[in-house]
Amino acid sequence: MSITRFQTGPRMSQAVVHGHTVYLAGVVADQPAGKDVRAQARNIVDKIDALLAEAGSDKTKILSAQIWLSDMATFADMNAVWDAWVAPGHTPARATVEAKLATPDYKVEIMVVAAR
Repeated sequence: MSITRFQTGPRMSQAVVHGHTVYLAGVVADQPAGKDVRAQARNIVDKIDALLAEAGSDKTKILSAQIWLSDMATFADMNAVWDAWVAPGHTPARATVEAKLATPDYKVEIMVVAAR
């Protein structure tokens, strides 16, 4: 079975397709400094849409999602963005945890696995 990589760099690829499964790397916001969790989450789900499209999929085919928040107190704010974005009737299995992210500017990171 073939493996196709998208937006590949020296450390990681932003998306990898194996067979009929699309694996995204953890997605963080562009230029996160000063942006709250809602703004970052909106930017992230837009990036997820673009990555899935590039890999031949879309949000209706997301199988699972992992979400990391720098502060669980922002859970409701992140969920407001998620709930407005996720496809009704196609909600994936999901886990959300609090974690220290790569830099203090990041408030949220999301990783998904989707079918193609």
